[in-house]
Amino acid sequence: MKNFIVLFLILGFSLVTAQAQKFQGQGPVEIVPTASKPIQKQWKGNYSFDDENLTFSNDFQGARLNGIIHDEDDTYTALITSENTPINSSPWYAFIVWSKEKKQINLILTYQESVKHRYYPKLSHDGINWMPLDSINYTEYDKGTKDFDPDSRPLKVKIKLEVGPDTLWVAGQELHTSKHVNNWINTQVQQSYIAQKSIGKSVEGRDLKLLTIGKETGKNMLIVISRQHPPEVTGYLAMKSFVETIGSDSKLAKRFRRKFTTYVVPLMNPDGVDNGHWRHNAGGIDLNRDWANFNQPETQAVRTFMENKIKETNGKFYFGIDFHSTWDDIYYTVDEKLEGNMPNLVPDWLKKIKETIDQYDPNISPSDKMEPTIISRNYFFVNYGAEALVFEIGDNTPRDFLIKKGEISANILMEMMLDRLD
Repeated sequence: MKNFIVLFLILGFSLVTAQAQKFQGQGPVEIVPTASKPIQKQWKGNYSFDDENLTFSNDFQGARLNGIIHDEDDTYTALITSENTPINSSPWYAFIVWSKEKKQINLILTYQESVKHRYYPKLSHDGINWMPLDSINYTEYDKGTKDFDPDSRPLKVKIKLEVGPDTLWVAGQELHTSKHVNNWINTQVQQSYIAQKSIGKSVEGRDLKLLTIGKETGKNMLIVISRQHPPEVTGYLAMKSFVETIGSDSKLAKRFRRKFTTYVVPLMNPDGVDNGHWRHNAGGIDLNRDWANFNQPETQAVRTFMENKIKETNGKFYFGIDFHSTWDDIYYTVDEKLEGNMPNLVPDWLKKIKETIDQYDPNISPSDKMEPTIISRNYFFVNYGAEALVFEIGDNTPRDFLIKKGEISANILMEMMLDRLD
């Protein structure tokens, strides 16, 4: 965890700085067509340079490497391209590399025209334990003119890597593919009060797994989703901490589960994650623009589940949260003047989080434009009255801090919801 703290400081995101210079967030969400469109499948296999006894490979789940060339001496250039266009400028990359003998190489990461580098490189020797690249081995080129926010990003970067016979994994974030997520789900369902099931299939036929925490017949419900956008790993990690806290054996969690049932879809886009997509599902669509048209099977599955659950229980969804990642922490909330099933829950919750976490000032961006629903937050609020938000975690947030935020946020939420229900 200490290495992620160092990375956080290197990149200019110390907690104090981030609070003093807040990310302004995205503008209004635009309506876009969500009917499926073609994607470009990346070629999978090994890129071998026999004269150099060096091999790169993208032949694993979550990989992204579209081409590589040998420039000169020990310098190589990798090409990273998206599954289709237009697309958010969030280029994901992940590959492995090895050599017959130990040596140092330079690798330049390049992207399609006008796309900027986003994810700081992480390294692993087993695909499970990850460390940020040492900053002395990282060089940015054609950096934006801004000091802070996405416009400060470079167009390409050069990284120095120590390679050898042992496989070196390189990725924009830690790998959390459907295999990793399913392994985590299996650890959660060891508890008697947590169950799993599939609520549908993705475009390519992968199961959309749902966790039920508490009584399946409960009338008071929460909905939690994550990974609509494949590379947004920090949001997923915060979601895990949040969910594990609700599913813990603490007195508060036990009391909460007697009153509320929490439903979790931890991996909304398994096809995009396993195929190494930047943004879209296998239908070529940003799922978080499909909550009005429901053209994609992943959003359809959640809609059907929620509709059926209301019919089965005659209950209510009181809270809905969608975890994402972006430039820096930001909470996209529903404007306070719009009341759902538990009025002012979210703003009061965020105020309490601010009071509890030292030097943390939640960056809040409310909206009163709920229709057309388009995104998950709007759908949860408009169709079910759930007090809803999209919680975006900074790409470079220290991992121990985002785990702490997930835990504290869940505990405060449980206390508040219990008080208001009583």
